[in-house]
Amino acid sequence: MSDEERSYTSILLPGARVALFTTDDETQASFQGLESDWRFARVKLETVPGDVETAIQRFSGTAAPDLIIIQTESIDASFTDRLEALAEHLTEHTSAIIIGPVNDVNLYRRLVSMGVSDYLVKPVPAPVLAEDIAQTLLEQIGASDSRLIALLGSKGGVGVSVLSEALAWSISGELAQKTFLLDAAGGWSTLSVGMDFEPSTTLPEAVRAAVDHNEDSLTRMIYQAGEKLFVLSSGGDVMLDDSADAQGYETLLGYLMGLYPVVIVDLSGAPSALKRTVLTRAHQTLLVTAPTLPSVRATRTLLHEIKDLRGGNIEDVEVVTNMVGYSPKFEVPKAQIGEALERPPTVSIPFDTSLFVSTESEALKLYDQKGGDEIVKNLLRILEKTLSVSANDLGGDGDKKGGIGQLLSKLKTKS
Repeated sequence: MSDEERSYTSILLPGARVALFTTDDETQASFQGLESDWRFARVKLETVPGDVETAIQRFSGTAAPDLIIIQTESIDASFTDRLEALAEHLTEHTSAIIIGPVNDVNLYRRLVSMGVSDYLVKPVPAPVLAEDIAQTLLEQIGASDSRLIALLGSKGGVGVSVLSEALAWSISGELAQKTFLLDAAGGWSTLSVGMDFEPSTTLPEAVRAAVDHNEDSLTRMIYQAGEKLFVLSSGGDVMLDDSADAQGYETLLGYLMGLYPVVIVDLSGAPSALKRTVLTRAHQTLLVTAPTLPSVRATRTLLHEIKDLRGGNIEDVEVVTNMVGYSPKFEVPKAQIGEALERPPTVSIPFDTSLFVSTESEALKLYDQKGGDEIVKNLLRILEKTLSVSANDLGGDGDKKGGIGQLLSKLKTKS
């Protein structure tokens, strides 16, 4: 994993507006270079020639952006006085970064106490500026654009794991979205076979590292399966031991969603507590079933339970019928499945023993196999809205803090 991939700020940043006020050509060039940084695809960058006085004039009648960056050649009391004047025109959610001429610890402390996110000394290298802006936006706005996708089976053996892996490969590969795949089955996980790696950790160990904020340990537990696909290298758990607790698992999810824009969780072998945790939080759930009476009945029960779990809302839960045609004599017709579930299956996948067994056993990509490409494309269509991408558009790239505006309330409190 590269240094960029290790950084928790290395995610597709949420939509935001950032304005830079400077007269320095070097700083301006570093800032404008961010337009080619994939993380900033949703960030609107604006360069304004000027200083703090220019910013005061600009925002006296215009809504301030999420982050303002002001470069100054003066760091005396007159500058901080003007910064206080600027704060009167900002909301409490506007963050600020100041770029100054010298390293001054006392000034840094005063600026931070005023609500400034950071003070940088010029010249500011482009990578440093990028990381500082990314960290500030994530602290201010949060990784609100990260998406959690859950896959759950109505019963064992309906193909949840192979479909989870297929989606992870296609979202990271063909849609070029940085993706994390997590198997919640602990020692029962088969992810190491499907992704061709040797398990080097356990699910409880990963949870403990997340709870302890041990980023170095978590980094060592992550296996990079593809250019933009990462998985937790778990599966070394004792199969008959208890898995991770739900509260700790949610902490792990929070960490991963701060780092990866798309997190996919295979719930096929997870304990009930972990299933509830993920299903409650998921932006999209694919409930995988088979066209047999036991599977359909279990699916109907699960839909009702997920509805109760999510406060009556199951708009983001889709039913996928897998293994259609493997035993026609005993299968429930599609129309009757829709009637029993009070909704038709969103996708029906034909049974193909050779395709699915070879894909899972030989660590192949489903969308690279004959017949598998259409299956994956149909699954991606379910996720178009959640991922804000089109399944047909293949090959494209994929706790809040108060800002300086809080200074105004601080000043009023002091007066």
